[in-house]
Amino acid sequence: MTVVTYRQAITRGIADALAADDDVFLFGEDVARAGGAFKTTDGIWERFGDERVLDTPISEQAIVGTAIGAAIRGLRPLAEVMFADFAAVCFDGIVNELAKYRYMTGGQVTCPVTIHMANGAGTGFAAQHSQPAENWFLNTPGLKIVVPGTAADAYGLMRAAVADDDPVLYFEHKGLFGRREELPDDAPIVPLGVAETVRAGEHCTVVATQLMRHRAVEAAELLEREGISVEVIDPRTLVPFDHDTVRASVERTNRLVVAQEGSAGGSWGGTLITALLQEGFELLDAPPLLVCSEETPVAYAAALEAAWLPSVERIADGIRRTVAY
Repeated sequence: MTVVTYRQAITRGIADALAADDDVFLFGEDVARAGGAFKTTDGIWERFGDERVLDTPISEQAIVGTAIGAAIRGLRPLAEVMFADFAAVCFDGIVNELAKYRYMTGGQVTCPVTIHMANGAGTGFAAQHSQPAENWFLNTPGLKIVVPGTAADAYGLMRAAVADDDPVLYFEHKGLFGRREELPDDAPIVPLGVAETVRAGEHCTVVATQLMRHRAVEAAELLEREGISVEVIDPRTLVPFDHDTVRASVERTNRLVVAQEGSAGGSWGGTLITALLQEGFELLDAPPLLVCSEETPVAYAAALEAAWLPSVERIADGIRRTVAY
């Protein structure tokens, strides 16, 4: 067992994926000698060399296009798009080519591409570099979406993503890079589509990912002193989504709060609540609640950015109101 940062767990996951399969190669802007803009590829070029780790021009369209072509030819590309916001630059390649290639060839050609991207707010990068971009891709069948919130999940989900035969978007949260946690020396691969029950509880189910997962746990610990027992679930992947684990929890607690970074419109949290209302309305003793960000861009000013992100107290207050309904 080793204590590592979330960032180091990503690096280890990438390196072990390269070591496990010679068809895997890593490429992106400054991922080789520089070790990546966020140092998530630090030391990998030194280990695997120029043929397996390649720097690219500053062109997200070229990165995604190369990934698609390489995958069609039988390789397993692991591409880095520096900021998740920059996926907008290569959106056409991701949603109209990568996501649809297997379907449009009748399953004759697969695209085992993993694109990993630095995501999320809270680190002062302003509106164009802080968006929770995972929500952009929810309405694109053919893509799998991974959102690790811990070092163990960052490692295990990276391994699963690279080994998957479908395209996977892997969103790493910038606000968690320095978070330190234990990672077993023989850390397991984490299967896609399996949620984790982070904390057991009786009075309310809270579903949260990444930074909000940790704030939800803090809120649950705060409320425990008030006699409110909160169950916290981290879905870990948004597509495929583990609805069964959430539903089983709500069957016990009869209440649901979703804590989400980002605004409500077109979001994974809103989608989850809609699905539960359609399929499990009779389970609820209170209206489900979405604790989320305002419908505004992410501010650069630190105080405004902090207010945009759901805080521990906002999450706790939402749980209080739901339990008291």
